[in-house]
Amino acid sequence: MLNRRRKQEGFTLIELMIVVAIIGILAAIAIPAFINYIKRSKTSEAPANLKAMFTGAADLYTRGRSARDMIGRAAGASNTTRCHTTVGTTTTTTLPGGRAPTDQKYTIAWPANSSADATADAFVALNWQVSDPIYYQYDVVNVGNGATAVSLGVVCGDTTAIGARLYQLQAIGDLDQDDVDSLFELSVGVDQGNTLYRNAEIFVQNELE
Repeated sequence: MLNRRRKQEGFTLIELMIVVAIIGILAAIAIPAFINYIKRSKTSEAPANLKAMFTGAADLYTRGRSARDMIGRAAGASNTTRCHTTVGTTTTTTLPGGRAPTDQKYTIAWPANSSADATADAFVALNWQVSDPIYYQYDVVNVGNGATAVSLGVVCGDTTAIGARLYQLQAIGDLDQDDVDSLFELSVGVDQGNTLYRNAEIFVQNELE
């Protein structure tokens, strides 16, 4: 009778503590991994938009925009009549709704008339005006030497050396709101065939910040 009662007893305190310890260890491993997985899924936005901006930049460089007067051509420079966009950022105060990046998505309220806004027109020239909610701040850092402005945000007559950077296209984020930014950067230059090209890989710093 005594043996039968013992078999019907539940877990001992030690057994329960072991189970709790195992659950705690699994949670300590699984929860950070899950959080990083969620962050990593959010970062897919940045490379996709940077590549889209490059596609627009390459089209602008090839197609260009016509200035009213002649664009000067420097002796010995094969790419001095090409056009490129100027600097721009999605968080500038000239873009209603622009703001610093956080862990929440936001929608850019682009001006109805971008031709009155040089920053907005810089992105229009790249044929990039994202309407979906986004996490990242996007910047166009121009390191070329423009000569003739043909419209707001667009300059022609670039004298960038072959193999030198013409653009740095950047996505800046702070997915965990700890004031440490992540950076995705795509460098763009001009090759010997006078064609815009980009690095094969995107430079990434603090990817999950």
